[in-house]
Amino acid sequence: MSVGAYGIYALTSTWFVAHGVGDTAMAAVNLAAPVLLLFSAVASAVGVGGASLVSRSLGAGDTTSAARAAGNAFTLFWISAITTTVIGLSELGLLLTTLGAHGALRGPARSYAIVLLSGAIMSTGFSSLVRAEGCMRFSVLLWLVPVMVQIALDPVLIFWLHLGVRGAAFGIVGGQGVSAAMSMWFFFLRHDRSYRIALADLLPHAATVRSLLGIGAPSFLTGIGATVLAVLVNSTLAHVGSVAALGAYAVCTRIRTFVTTPQLGISQGLQPVVGYSHGRAQPERVRRAMTLALRATVLYGVLVLASVILLARPMVAIFVTDPVIASTARQALRIIAVAFAAYGITPLICAYFQSVGKPKPSYLLSLGTLLAVKIPLVIVLGRAGINGIWVGLAVGELASAIIAMIILKLVDH
Repeated sequence: MSVGAYGIYALTSTWFVAHGVGDTAMAAVNLAAPVLLLFSAVASAVGVGGASLVSRSLGAGDTTSAARAAGNAFTLFWISAITTTVIGLSELGLLLTTLGAHGALRGPARSYAIVLLSGAIMSTGFSSLVRAEGCMRFSVLLWLVPVMVQIALDPVLIFWLHLGVRGAAFGIVGGQGVSAAMSMWFFFLRHDRSYRIALADLLPHAATVRSLLGIGAPSFLTGIGATVLAVLVNSTLAHVGSVAALGAYAVCTRIRTFVTTPQLGISQGLQPVVGYSHGRAQPERVRRAMTLALRATVLYGVLVLASVILLARPMVAIFVTDPVIASTARQALRIIAVAFAAYGITPLICAYFQSVGKPKPSYLLSLGTLLAVKIPLVIVLGRAGINGIWVGLAVGELASAIIAMIILKLVDH
């Protein structure tokens, strides 16, 4: 439910920008979207690493280690967020050029990125840490309430106050601020919990930081990989395509985010079950949870694949009316959708290895498939034109899923 709510927001935010500001603004926002992916990579790294330590510590009955792991996760994220803000704002011109923001796209991309960078310190509510101790209801609220706030703010800021893409960015930061406030209350003020974070737990503890980063690094690499891939696709489209191609890709990424968020939810739901069961030395429960999660994500992916291919036309029509952008987006969406059946497999297997404290296979999957499969396919097939880029994205995802399944079988045996 929580990630599903975010998927809905991804659609509504794109609709507000497309209809309230224009197709060029929508393309510019998508160019700056890797900034959000970067924040997500950092939050995911410390969140997944911290959650793995917390769930295994609670499974072993060690609340002291659980509190220290959560506190260190907060500290690492705050340091990373402040550093990102300072560097990002001071080198904004270089950042925009790297993202491929040129000409008419540069102005709105700049406005959008400035707001997002300024609010980086509020860009996570640490829902993974909440899930690690079994508080699923509050974890859902950490996603649902901020998303509702963002959906409520967007029309006010974009249509009524005419803030354009800055309004969309302020909506995101506003929702993130609510999520951050909720997490601060939960971890530092709420009493009816298995542990509470004390000020001493915020001080970096060498062994905890090493374990946290070691387990969370694959998630960071996965997020960085998604960021690099997004920048590469945008840059390639800007080179071989046009603003229409960038606008089409913006529509496709939002639809993909919406339809694949349940697969992300399956991965997130698996982590505390596996981590806690592993901490209590229950291997049969770990294996059964993993098997059920794999079946669920593949079944859902197949259903989504068929639905998107059949409904591509009405889906695209929700966002754009320009015939060139709409035609390009429909074709791209049908090609990219081929990979939806396998889209959740690689992150699910990475989450499994991280939850049981085996980060090395996750390193191989997150970084290896990016460097050896996804990026080369986009570069090579992109030379054939825009359709080559779409094919490269789909084939890269399918190949990564196959590699992930092979590694899972080898490591488990």
